[in-house]
Amino acid sequence: MNQEQLQRIRDDKGFIAALDQSGGSTPKALERYGVMEDAYKNEEEMFDCIHKMRTRIIKSPSFTKENIIGAILFEKTMNSKIDGKYTGDFLWEDKGIVPFLKVDEGLAELKDGVQLMKPIKGLDERLASAKEHHIFGTKMRSVIKEYDEKGIDEIVQQQYEYANRIFEAGFVPIIEPEVDIHAEEKEKIEGYLKKALVRELEASDKDKVYMFKLTLPEEKDLYLELYDYPQTLKVVALSGGYTREEANRRLQENKKIVASFSRGLTESLMVNQSEEEFDKVLKDSIESIAKAGNDE
Repeated sequence: MNQEQLQRIRDDKGFIAALDQSGGSTPKALERYGVMEDAYKNEEEMFDCIHKMRTRIIKSPSFTKENIIGAILFEKTMNSKIDGKYTGDFLWEDKGIVPFLKVDEGLAELKDGVQLMKPIKGLDERLASAKEHHIFGTKMRSVIKEYDEKGIDEIVQQQYEYANRIFEAGFVPIIEPEVDIHAEEKEKIEGYLKKALVRELEASDKDKVYMFKLTLPEEKDLYLELYDYPQTLKVVALSGGYTREEANRRLQENKKIVASFSRGLTESLMVNQSEEEFDKVLKDSIESIAKAGNDE
């Protein structure tokens, strides 16, 4: 584990950019960017399009370590290059931004009100590749749609089981049990989820290191308690389908939580913008998200 990167995530101000759209979410992300499905013929061309978008974002003069401490990458992005360097190396060496990797393989079918992660069959191989590409940490997402204690417990247990494997392999895992922002009992779900996360923290070894990526809650400062445990490195928030304005408003209400936005970060970026226009829109987005985050 890179101690300089660990210190940067723990101590420095800024947020984590989520640039990890996968096969299911990539077409929508490209469409919002102005690249329609008729612009690519197959998955390979689709990922080439999204890599060009991500490269444009990362190389923008506004995408700097002053406001951004980390970036989450999709595997194909990790394996691609920017200016002759693998993306993770470019981020750290040229930008001072810590690279993370999305390692899950998507969601299982809805059961007991939740979507667990599909089994991560190639996790060991993926982690070995991540180590070669100098990746610091990982991220894995599951989703809670209804209040069902059995389902929430299963999601939390699965997240921690994989997180412990990932930590033992030398990475800092980001645990992401997303709560659907449209869930009818969202506040009740979040209250039980917090208890389940804390229960696992209390049972885990004190030398473990975890990060948490959570939906912005209905109750202010709900997840502040996670910082009572030495295993918690950082708590970050996903935008979850909220507009950037709404996500920023909610972010401001929660102490010691910073953003890890995807849609909220790339909102209003368009492929046909000039470089000056693109950079201005991205600069405004980054500055508003950084300002909304509560580092202290």
